[in-house]
Amino acid sequence: MAGPGSGGPEGVEGGKSRFDDIYCGPDPRAYFRRLAPLEYEIPHHAQPVFRQAATERAALDEGSTHGPAVLDVCCSYGINAALLNHDVTLAEMCERYTSPGSRTLSTAELRASDKAFYAARRRPDPVPVFGLDVSAPAVQYALEVGLLDAAFTDDLEQGSPSPRLRSALADVGLITLTGGGSYVTVRTFTALLTGARRPVWVDAFVLRTVSYQPIARTLAVHGLTTTVDVSRTYPQRLFTDEREQRYAIAAVRALGGDPTAHEENGRFYTLHYESRPDAPRQPVSRPHRDGGGAAPGPG
Repeated sequence: MAGPGSGGPEGVEGGKSRFDDIYCGPDPRAYFRRLAPLEYEIPHHAQPVFRQAATERAALDEGSTHGPAVLDVCCSYGINAALLNHDVTLAEMCERYTSPGSRTLSTAELRASDKAFYAARRRPDPVPVFGLDVSAPAVQYALEVGLLDAAFTDDLEQGSPSPRLRSALADVGLITLTGGGSYVTVRTFTALLTGARRPVWVDAFVLRTVSYQPIARTLAVHGLTTTVDVSRTYPQRLFTDEREQRYAIAAVRALGGDPTAHEENGRFYTLHYESRPDAPRQPVSRPHRDGGGAAPGPG
């Protein structure tokens, strides 16, 4: 989900590079060509986590007419949906969309190829996945190739959910996020949780450069306790330049974190936050160690 502000890869808001342009294409090739050199990897780390969470959440609704859906916030081209419901890796997707052969295909040809590619790799236990992203081309592509069961372009930072999204929220049981925490705020989560009709879990991978505590407090208002293992970090991507690295190091330190062996080594790192109706581990209580998030896709 492209965040507000400048619109190109060289744009920087608060010191963090922006990638708005890679969400405007009719297919994912520009997205992967831009992120591959930066070793973008957070969806890979989220894949097993989201699969386990979706399975555990679905088990709570056994016996119902249909199971709960996953809502992937800032879904872009359906990367998390592809990894959740298909026997495919992020590395394989990167190779597919950056290969010399893919460059010669029209969008229509790639779309047809992708539809067959993902259908052949569909897992026997898929869960419904809805996508939310302000980029219409990105979500439309994911919908057309079969990665998403429903797609929405509502900007919940600026307005209320559309009637279509409000209706879909009744089926959502798990909200996922691997990008967008720098731009998606309590406004989006308030809108989503207010419209929910089932018990909703939230799993978010969020950069260490931005506090997640405001969102955790909002989730608490809706009966969810947010926990995080601050000793476990997940690499997101390389920095685009020294300016971005300086920004990240300063931001982590301002939140009380230590960039040694993390941001000082040249890349962004995330923390994984779980929000559940009960309270398993230690709750989030300090403004750091609640990282922050990335813009959709790269963040």
